[in-house]
Amino acid sequence: QVQLVESGGGSVQAGGSLRLSCAASGYIMYKTTFAWFRRTPGKEREGIGCINSFGRIDYRDSVKGRFTISKDNAKRTLYLQMDSLKPEDTAMYSCAAVSASWCPAVVESEFRYWGQGTQVTVSS
Repeated sequence: QVQLVESGGGSVQAGGSLRLSCAASGYIMYKTTFAWFRRTPGKEREGIGCINSFGRIDYRDSVKGRFTISKDNAKRTLYLQMDSLKPEDTAMYSCAAVSASWCPAVVESEFRYWGQGTQVTVSS
């Protein structure tokens, strides 16, 4: 059974850091592309970045230099390291996956499998 489970969310002050994890099961890791998304109330889900099966990563401009996506195939885990957090980063963060070698457009409709999400709250 394909499953994604996020963890690591919480509350932090502006300028702080958090690392989110996404445990993946039921996937062939080297044939799967993963992504991180976030959603704030009243807004559409926003793609943060994507890591393809070869490890190449693409980021949304607003998080470049602050967020780092990585994965550990042996641990079957995807990570999102978030540094220099801002209040506008407050959102529900979710990981997603698709059976593909390359990143599609990082939009909700391109990813088939989703985790339940973990809340990140950044206070000023």
